[in-house]
Amino acid sequence: MSNKVEEILALCKEKDVRMIDFKTVDLQGRWHHITIPAERFCEDTLKYGIGFDGSNFGYASVEKSDMVFVPDPGTAQLDPFTEIPTLSMTGDVMVIDEPENRRFGQYARSVTKRAEEYMRETGIADKMVVGPEFEFYLFDSVSFENKPNKASFEVDAAEAEWNTGEKTYGAAEGYQIAHHDGYHAALPQDTTYDLRNDICLKMADWGVAVKYHHHEVGGPGQLEVEVEPESLTEMADKTMVTKYIIKNVSAQAGKTATFMPKPIHGEAGSGMHVHIWLWKDGKPLFYDEKGYSSLSDTAIYFIGGLLKHAASICAITNPSTNSFKRLVPGFEAPVTIGYATANRSSIIRIPAYAKTPAQKRFELRNPDATCNPYYAYAAILMAGLDGIQNKIDPHANGWGPYDFNLFNLSEEDKKRITGLPKSLGEALDALEADHDYLTAGGVFPEELIRNWIKLKRAEVEEISRIPTPAEFQRYYTL
Repeated sequence: MSNKVEEILALCKEKDVRMIDFKTVDLQGRWHHITIPAERFCEDTLKYGIGFDGSNFGYASVEKSDMVFVPDPGTAQLDPFTEIPTLSMTGDVMVIDEPENRRFGQYARSVTKRAEEYMRETGIADKMVVGPEFEFYLFDSVSFENKPNKASFEVDAAEAEWNTGEKTYGAAEGYQIAHHDGYHAALPQDTTYDLRNDICLKMADWGVAVKYHHHEVGGPGQLEVEVEPESLTEMADKTMVTKYIIKNVSAQAGKTATFMPKPIHGEAGSGMHVHIWLWKDGKPLFYDEKGYSSLSDTAIYFIGGLLKHAASICAITNPSTNSFKRLVPGFEAPVTIGYATANRSSIIRIPAYAKTPAQKRFELRNPDATCNPYYAYAAILMAGLDGIQNKIDPHANGWGPYDFNLFNLSEEDKKRITGLPKSLGEALDALEADHDYLTAGGVFPEELIRNWIKLKRAEVEEISRIPTPAEFQRYYTL
């Protein structure tokens, strides 16, 4: 431990760091932070941690709220958004106990760590690797309000087609992007290119390797950054870092970024497709030259587990009421529980271009970045392990392969295919009925599942009571 402390203090001296910032994640998936002067960092910081009130994070009741945050020195990076040189770390939450503090099972990072431990205990694999794609909208302005007598929101982006009739100084005037036509748009239409470069360079400085970035389909400022894959807990940490950097670079540029799945009606929604690999003893487990799309039985059974539990997983990977405004036909967002090669209308797509053993993988297309990434990645792993352990064959269960466009089916064919939940309420019903695969090995504590369902049902109920402008338009004159 003393070596770790010495390394941190040496880094602080080298970079003239004056403050050390500790970032923790709440139940919903938002970062919170607490900061100490660099000279106060010592062995006791790593051994005993820093006390805080867990009830404010949604994890514990007030009478059991005293908890301890213990930083992970391996996550230490300079924060590029502070005026005073500041070192940032995330870490683990512990419950105060005797003789030693113990890991708090409900804490998001505890769940991913336990999921990885359980995976190794099963002997199936020793490493799960995930590679998310981060889609988001970048707006020049946003405003919203919910009052008893007024409910509204407004977003604007200089490159949106609705601004062709306006003087949008600072944008490429006359080069606005048409509706649903932004995919890989080039300069001068792509007005956010330099900003994305800045985002990606800051991500690289923080240790998040970027695969590529580009303009996405949504004309009014939809963008994507895809990162290189990492193991489960590490990628959950880096997901939080990525969102933090995107939001802060945007804010510094006078813009605003959102990971809402469907901020604009009629435009492409923003997902967080997750590419998945399993490894054991340094060898990939998903390749078999003779299998469907060169997938091994292990990969097929993993897919089977994901499809069997797809509805309940949605309560964790798509945890907002807005999530289900994205999961509708016609926008390359999946609505069907099935798998296929190179088919973006299916919940699981097997990339046709991934041909080598190390590249062979599939992507889960329903998640979005309103999720708590620690819970989401852990749930994906647990569903896949359940599929492997029980040899769940997706083809035998009628889930594909669907090597055709699922959006163009006849009504009769649609009735024979199982769809994803159409609302967060439906997904929560599924999670309530189907979560044994999550609690296996003590990965997701039963109390966490109950707390999550209670929290999200309250959200659904609250939002369902609020009148919307669309309801005024449709019903006011009746």
